[in-house]
Amino acid sequence: MAHMGIYLIAFTIGLIFGSFLNMLIHRLPLGVSLFNPVGSECPHCHHQIKWFENIPVISYLFLKGKCSNCSGQISIVYPIVELITGAVTVLLYQHQWFDVDLILTIVLFYTLIVLSFIDFKYKAVPDYLLIIVLLLTLIVGDWKNALIFMGGFVLLELILTFYIQTIKAKITKNKDLEDQRALGEGDMPIAGAIGGLLGIHLGISAIFLAAILALIPAIYGLVIKKEIETPFIPFLSLGLLITLITGFNLFTLIV
Repeated sequence: MAHMGIYLIAFTIGLIFGSFLNMLIHRLPLGVSLFNPVGSECPHCHHQIKWFENIPVISYLFLKGKCSNCSGQISIVYPIVELITGAVTVLLYQHQWFDVDLILTIVLFYTLIVLSFIDFKYKAVPDYLLIIVLLLTLIVGDWKNALIFMGGFVLLELILTFYIQTIKAKITKNKDLEDQRALGEGDMPIAGAIGGLLGIHLGISAIFLAAILALIPAIYGLVIKKEIETPFIPFLSLGLLITLITGFNLFTLIV
């Protein structure tokens, strides 16, 4: 029972921070100040949201996902981010003893959540958030493994991009592919975080898992016969979290 109480506290703290992450996800890509307006506002009518309308998840359910002023639809993404942040907080707390490293690791994953949802929407992410991820990784992880994985991703990107722009473009006679890159530049620091936090074997396992998960939207695109641009940061982040929590090791399955 004592553990359940602590987990509930951790989940509640995560929900509260999830509400803050929602603000970052909304404002950072648009270049909107984090301090003006100070509180949250409706994206439709800019109505200042009262504190009791801004209780994580509960207020969304109570208001039925609509603004109390203009009845404009509020995105389901808001409670999803809050619930994910709460769950991630509990999982990391269960996995690691409470200390400075745990706090820094939680901040790192909070940053990954922000990056993931921005990447989903805009297919591009702010560079300074990537720098924050890299700096936190160098503090709590192994910097050598982080650099190895970043270097490996750079090499992989060069090879895949050459294939797409040179070979695939000629085979398919699609000139649009001549300017297409295989991986985004934002994927490199996330790969560094994976290597720094997990090491070589688990890091490779996490990237393999991320690639498998990223196939889901690609297969869905084939089914509906529509090309879907799949952001990779969310899947890399999910692969990192799953591998960190479960200890999934691809090499134990192979050997």
